[in-house]
Amino acid sequence: MLRHRVDAQAAYVLHTYPFRETSLIVEVFSRDWGRVSLMARGARRPRSALRGLLMAFQPLELGWSGKGEVQTLTKAEWLGGQPLLSGKALFCGYYLNELLLNLLPREDAHERLFSVYAQTLRRFADGLHEADLRRFECALLSELGYGLTLAHDVEGAGISAEASYAYEIERGPVRLAAPGDSPLCVSGRTLIDLAHDDFTDPRSLAEAKPLMRALITHYTGGKGLETRKIFMELQELS
Repeated sequence: MLRHRVDAQAAYVLHTYPFRETSLIVEVFSRDWGRVSLMARGARRPRSALRGLLMAFQPLELGWSGKGEVQTLTKAEWLGGQPLLSGKALFCGYYLNELLLNLLPREDAHERLFSVYAQTLRRFADGLHEADLRRFECALLSELGYGLTLAHDVEGAGISAEASYAYEIERGPVRLAAPGDSPLCVSGRTLIDLAHDDFTDPRSLAEAKPLMRALITHYTGGKGLETRKIFMELQELS
């Protein structure tokens, strides 16, 4: 495997964990290389310049070199312009990161998704909007080739706003004779609103949440997301 060098790459830190005594393994989401695993040598030393830089949700310019699955971080600069997240927005930021870690393959570029991620973090900083979570989930599934079928049902008929549908994963919407109570049962209006990225209708926003949750659970192989579990526990405590 050839050794290569990357420089001046826009990226965000998704996750870090200790490596040996003084280093870190850093999972990043980069604009042109997708998800990359980097070793930050000496980043845990008290006087390391990297200690305050390798933070989640902050726009960075990174450089790295090497070969294999884990390459070596050679440069990190903070680009600024992103306020720190706090409260529920911080928690939701970690949810986005967990989605990317679980669903994005390594070194598979998704420039559009990178842009959506950056925009979503900025909107989180301005004030959390649940619609932004749904937009990101839709963008992620679409980028990975799992986009929802929203223009027609499985029979090829156009979606009716007044009808009810059961969304069958891998197939699409199936029209129902009467509304159902499954997370995959939604109104035609919700499907139309999803197709137009319109979450102004509270019902569409409410129905989109369990639908997206079921789809993500399917595509993660049934793996429960830690951020979702923690959020549910916090809701029970409150």
